[in-house]
Amino acid sequence: MTPNLTWAQVRDLKCAELEGAADGWGRSSNRADAARDRIEQQLLTGLRETQEGEAAQAAVARLRQLGRNFQYVYTECGLLRTTLNSLAHEMRTQQRALTDALDDAAARKFTVHADGSVTYPSGGEGLVDGAPLRGGTASSSASPGLVPPSGLVAPNPHSAKAQDIADRVCGAVRAAAEIDWRYAGILRRLKAEEGLKVPASTWKDAAGDAAEVRDAAGAYLKDAIPRDASPAARRDWWAGLTQEQREEYLAVYPDQIGNLDGIPALVRDAANRDNLQLLIGKLEGRDDEKSMTQLAGLREIDRQLGAAAKPGEPPMFLLGVSDEGNGRAIVSYGNPDTSKNVAAYVPGLNTSLDEDFAKNDLKRALDTAKGSRYLDASSAAIAWLGYDAPQLVDGFNSLDVAGESRAVEGGRRFSEFTDGLAATNEHEDPHLTAIGHSYGSRTVGAAAQQGGIPGVDDIVLVGSPGVGVDRAEQLGVGKEHVFVGAAENDVVTKLPAKQQVAAGAMAALSGPFVYVVGDVADQGDDDLWFGKDPASEAFGARRFRVDDGPGVVSSDGLSIDAHSQYFDPKRDAASAHNISLIAAGRPEKIRSQEYR
Repeated sequence: MTPNLTWAQVRDLKCAELEGAADGWGRSSNRADAARDRIEQQLLTGLRETQEGEAAQAAVARLRQLGRNFQYVYTECGLLRTTLNSLAHEMRTQQRALTDALDDAAARKFTVHADGSVTYPSGGEGLVDGAPLRGGTASSSASPGLVPPSGLVAPNPHSAKAQDIADRVCGAVRAAAEIDWRYAGILRRLKAEEGLKVPASTWKDAAGDAAEVRDAAGAYLKDAIPRDASPAARRDWWAGLTQEQREEYLAVYPDQIGNLDGIPALVRDAANRDNLQLLIGKLEGRDDEKSMTQLAGLREIDRQLGAAAKPGEPPMFLLGVSDEGNGRAIVSYGNPDTSKNVAAYVPGLNTSLDEDFAKNDLKRALDTAKGSRYLDASSAAIAWLGYDAPQLVDGFNSLDVAGESRAVEGGRRFSEFTDGLAATNEHEDPHLTAIGHSYGSRTVGAAAQQGGIPGVDDIVLVGSPGVGVDRAEQLGVGKEHVFVGAAENDVVTKLPAKQQVAAGAMAALSGPFVYVVGDVADQGDDDLWFGKDPASEAFGARRFRVDDGPGVVSSDGLSIDAHSQYFDPKRDAASAHNISLIAAGRPEKIRSQEYR
């Protein structure tokens, strides 16, 4: 099409041919995806299992590069398919508007000329002699090159309708020309560098390509994504799509499909692995601290996804990833849809999408998964960083740490996530466990206070500064299903109550008698910053055995290591085993510990 687009060209455009071309690109995209799967699932696995040495390592690196190349081909071909389908969709809309106008003109015996003007016949009666009024020609002033109206109001009753038809014809042609120009630009930019290697700069371009196609295809695909629906409704929406529709959503909106609770885990994993590459490309080359921090975390997750699983380790599923806020990442070890037992661990203070999270927080989920799978093979464990955990800015003076707003918002998101787990799990009655560590326990508590945590049967709280309630039964699962681990040397589990802090501040000004206020307010000395100490008898949870942990003061200086080893089977075997027992649905076998 050219800037001199005519209504005849719009009318005669064969949108089915555009859709046929889209199907061809779709087939190419699927072949690239199949080739990538074969490399990752067969060739790499076989090579790692049978070969060793430098040559084998070099071959693995080359195969991984080839797999990334196929992934890029899959992404770009998928974008081309959706671009052409979206073009056909928008053009067909203008064709319908044009056809309606032309049919209206034919029914009234009007003539539509090549320039879009509309000639109408004589009609009506003259006021003086009663003779039929002369016909004329109406032109739309909105279309360049057409004759503008004179401004006189013609009494012929056909005049107004002819003007309406001319405006509709012109509007459809102008809209079609704008659509053609917009999509031509997108298609020209969907191209790759020459050569066999797909460098990081090319993935950066791919991220831009995907964003541009997403914007263009909003009416075609994006507006139908059920963002505000329940996870169960989203599950049903996905199940009702055709295979072609699913493929297009995965190619164009991997960020949204991959992070949508209620979408099956295998689909989310596939979408997020592609989105991971787009995010890496997006952040590549930026020099601000946030981007560099998140990029390091994303690269480490990518490394782990591409590495061979060690014997006895469950497969890794990427259930969510984005650069929103301090970063988001949700990783499952074991398929949460096919596992009978699913545990979701919520990290706390100072957690963000960085290299430390990718190495240490993911290991906590992995250790829990391995421990629970040893007890019941149908088990999975998840590290859920789906909210902005508080960050230490100036020591412990951060208001985010002291406050509860992030826990409340995180609790809402966590509830939606567990609702999605329950919706997609294949078992009739799956066993779900929510594990909150540090400030993450306050987040789990906030989720429980917002109507209960959907699908969750058991709650585990470790290293907790309080959960926002004073009794275990207030968490909605029954106090016998609330479990607490608190190391003797974990200072976070001994943070003083707010009223005690206030009394201490007053004492500095008013003398020692003010400490009595704190003692009266907390007579049992079992209140923490966010409420009753979960490890206290007054709270009423089931306290399980954990090691004391390293002392706060040692020859090496100050240490808070006791706060971070609950999941580690080497540093705290008792705690890790008890957590695994609960996650595997065997809480009757845990070792108990006396209340504080």
